[in-house]
Amino acid sequence: MKRIFKSVIFIVSFLIAGTGQCFSLTPEEYCQPKQNSPSGIKEMRPMSDGLTYSAITEDGKAIKTYDYKSGKCVNTLFDINTVKGDLKIDSFSGYTISNNGKKILLWNDTQKIYRNSFTAQYFVYDIMRGTLKRVSEQGKQRGAVISHDGRMVAYTRDNNIFISNLDYGTDKPITKDGEINKIINGVPDWSYEEEFGMNTAIRWNGDDTSLVYMKFDESEVPTYSFDNYKSFCETEPLSDPYPSQYRYKYPLAGFPNSKVSLHSYNLDTRATKKMDIPEGIEYIPMFDFDGNGKDLIVLTLNRNQNHLQIYKVNIGSTVAKQILEERNETWLNPSAYHMIDLGTTSFIIGSERSGYCHLYEYDYNGTLLRQITKGDWNVTDYYGKNTKTGKYYFQCTKLGAVNRNVASVDLKGVIALLNNQDGFESASFSSNMEYYVRTYSNAVQPPVYSICNATGKLIAELQNNKVYADKYASAPKKELLTIKNSTGELMNAYIIKPADFNSSQKYPLLMYQYNGPGSQDVLNRWKMEGVYYLASMGYIIAMVDGRGTGNRSCEWSRCVYGKLGEYETEDQLSAIRYLSTLPYIDADRIGCFGWSYGGYMTLMELGSSNGLIKAGVAMAPVTDWRYYDSIYTERYMGTPQQNESGYNKASALNKTGTLKGRLLIMSGTSDDNVHFYNTLKYTSKLNYEGKIFDMMALTGFEHSLGMCNARTMLFKKILDFLDTNLKK
Repeated sequence: MKRIFKSVIFIVSFLIAGTGQCFSLTPEEYCQPKQNSPSGIKEMRPMSDGLTYSAITEDGKAIKTYDYKSGKCVNTLFDINTVKGDLKIDSFSGYTISNNGKKILLWNDTQKIYRNSFTAQYFVYDIMRGTLKRVSEQGKQRGAVISHDGRMVAYTRDNNIFISNLDYGTDKPITKDGEINKIINGVPDWSYEEEFGMNTAIRWNGDDTSLVYMKFDESEVPTYSFDNYKSFCETEPLSDPYPSQYRYKYPLAGFPNSKVSLHSYNLDTRATKKMDIPEGIEYIPMFDFDGNGKDLIVLTLNRNQNHLQIYKVNIGSTVAKQILEERNETWLNPSAYHMIDLGTTSFIIGSERSGYCHLYEYDYNGTLLRQITKGDWNVTDYYGKNTKTGKYYFQCTKLGAVNRNVASVDLKGVIALLNNQDGFESASFSSNMEYYVRTYSNAVQPPVYSICNATGKLIAELQNNKVYADKYASAPKKELLTIKNSTGELMNAYIIKPADFNSSQKYPLLMYQYNGPGSQDVLNRWKMEGVYYLASMGYIIAMVDGRGTGNRSCEWSRCVYGKLGEYETEDQLSAIRYLSTLPYIDADRIGCFGWSYGGYMTLMELGSSNGLIKAGVAMAPVTDWRYYDSIYTERYMGTPQQNESGYNKASALNKTGTLKGRLLIMSGTSDDNVHFYNTLKYTSKLNYEGKIFDMMALTGFEHSLGMCNARTMLFKKILDFLDTNLKK
């Protein structure tokens, strides 16, 4: 149930906004991400010269470099139409550039595995020669990583690691024990991809003489299976008279996880060694080489994820030395310790030890060199350090939790916001930290992209999204406010009113929520999604970030530990009681809607509101935390064996007896994240208790409903349900 993790690459969807007046917006233009997203920049990456960045062209056929000072194109790195030689490709899905800037790893013909993982055909393009080489002739590959010099590619196929030597044309395995649903080499299992954001588990050392990989032994992890029905989104939905069986390893809370280990392979000696990480660790959420490419830095966690240990490992001797550890009574936040930057002589890491997330710098002996940031606010992203000026650059909540600002801090601790402006600002810096591409939006303004220097001075505007902004100019708007909970604490919230709102009229209210631990949905940031369609059809939408949500104090977020659903439900009901007193809200027509954790919240609220909520929509809900994955669930609840009473109280299945109001519950039958089984168990209990409800199964769809027109149909169904139960 991962929501956000730091990404090394700055990626914004690139879509050309259509024209037309907002009053004629279609449901698709509200609901479908491919139609409601503003223009952006495709896979922008800083080049090593510090002066340019690369990006894919609008037509997706080429990779060009652009000057930070002007934003103008200065060079073409790759163009499908000018490739020399016999091997050609007609498209590519993504790319990485070797460290020496001479080769480009490209891939196409992707086939999705889980949320982010895929298999693909990989190619290497020689920039100087203009020629392509196929990484392997044997099927598709996964998790490919190009060496620093661009001469080799390591990848996984059939759960084994292969090294393709492009100079010699060889393609040889370095592991042989890989087996589906037993041993995985070099790529993560389902839970590491979903909860730790890991996409590949292979790292080259600095001189490309060795690589290190993670091995996942999932032999003892129980197998999860479900019937995989074909959707009519597929090209041949009637081709299989019988549904296929989808089987994979999925560790539920309290069940065995994959046993993980780290191994090095020396290309000269062909020797494989197991790294001597101490026994007793449960997870390795991150590993990489230091800035010199010599020593391996490994982060480990215990099963309860409240004890972090960092090791420096010599891959030759395999000896691991602990250089840092951190403990907490509840949990350690992945978004903090994943905020790590491994330099040549020191490393920087995020920590919430002060009660807020801040940056700390250590040498590789584990000695604290400095606390970089401090205060009653959070660092939400770290960008890097300018070695000339000594300034560190980061994103923070210094202007309040709903805002994001790019900031710098010098060695004396003086902090400067590069643009002192409410809203949501992020940055993609050049490799020398002298320039950055700024992305800025607020609740009513779509994103604007511009180039700035390291002081925040505007150099050039890249994209102002004016056409897009005009298109949505009269669409419903987000209004930020605060609401008190039952203990008098202020909760951040927003309201979306119909575009033709009349203050003398009473409207039905729909509470929209997620509310998972550490999440944050109330932001001073542009977002166009399906609930704006519901607002355009006469509903007032409200979103409230109650206790447990992120980017306030740790006390605020961690109070839900061991008892998910309790404080979150209390705070949503407090917000409803307040909002129902507003003159334009009809207190007799209140509904709620949520997806995933938000779907769970819908069920908890309907079971606790005593009729205050007349109708609720739960999309892909967890119905009992015993049915969700171990890493996410145990981080906040411990295991069911440790916290049986907490699991019982947090179970929506134990709230069905007090459920009041009409329920619409929906789920994709091929959801590998929150399984359809959650919905079936819940509706089975409602049937057993003789309760009437509505249900919609989305055949062949996964958790995010990314296929075809599923998002539009979802919100059309929600509108139909709400109109039936809330409209007078």
